[in-house]
This record gives sequence, structure tokens and C-alpha cells, in this order.
Amino acid sequence: MRWIRFKSRLLGRPIPTSEADHQLLPKTLALPIFASDPLSSVAYASEEAMLVLALAGVGAFSLLGPVSLAVATLMLIVIVSYTQTIRAYPTGGGAFIVANENLGVTAGTVAGSALLIDYVMTVAVSVAAGVAAITSAVPTLLDWRVELAIAFVA
Repeated sequence: MRWIRFKSRLLGRPIPTSEADHQLLPKTLALPIFASDPLSSVAYASEEAMLVLALAGVGAFSLLGPVSLAVATLMLIVIVSYTQTIRAYPTGGGAFIVANENLGVTAGTVAGSALLIDYVMTVAVSVAAGVAAITSAVPTLLDWRVELAIAFVA
């Protein structure tokens, strides 16, 4: 019961379904806001590619260009995909709605589930990267990595 009161104070009252249509974002805001999740997912790719290539040896760094080009291509595909979705569903349409209408209920459920998993993974990767950066700058916090990550997620 305390959690519900705390959540209500922190986030405010839930929006009734009848008012939800009035809460849609304009197209100029929808793309940058909702594209931030997939863009953040690929933001760490270049650094991770460099770490893996470093383990393979100095000669493997010649592959960094093609890997970076692949990441940039993926980002372009995400941007074009989001732009097309916003045009096709001007009143709003998430992964479930788009996949459900075009591919069926099973595909919609898979898309919605994948999106939920993606959100969790985005938080995990972002927090882990942030904690790694903090502990790199302040090595005395190295023993507190897990506690720091839990605090940031909370």
C-alpha cells in the first residue's frame, strides 16, 4: 500500500483511457524521444567492437572501419523505420499495434515482448556503462559497483 502511495506521489495519477488520446506526442517529438532507445542500444557498439578487436590483436583493428559502417547503417535503418511507422500511424502505434495489424496477433505479442526485454536490457547496459565510467574515474568506488548500479536503477 505504501508503494502505491509513493508511486502516485512520484509519478502522479494514472491517465484514464478516455484522456489518453489527448496525450499523444507531436511527430516532431515522437521520433527523437522513441528513437532514443534503439539508438542507445547501438551507442556502445563501437567501444565494444574495439574491445573485442583488441583481444584479437592489433591487426584486427583494420576491421574497425567495416564494423563502424555496419553500426552506422543499422542506425540509419532504425531512423528510416521509425519515420515510416510515424507516417503510417499518425495517431500512434507501438510495436504491438504495428506488428499485430500487419502480421497478426502472434507477431504483435512477440514484438511487444521483445520491446519489454529491450527496455530492460537498455537500462542494464546503460547503467553498467555508467558505473564503469564512474569507477574508472574514481577507482575507490570499484568495490561498490553492484550497489551503485542498483542505486541507479532504483
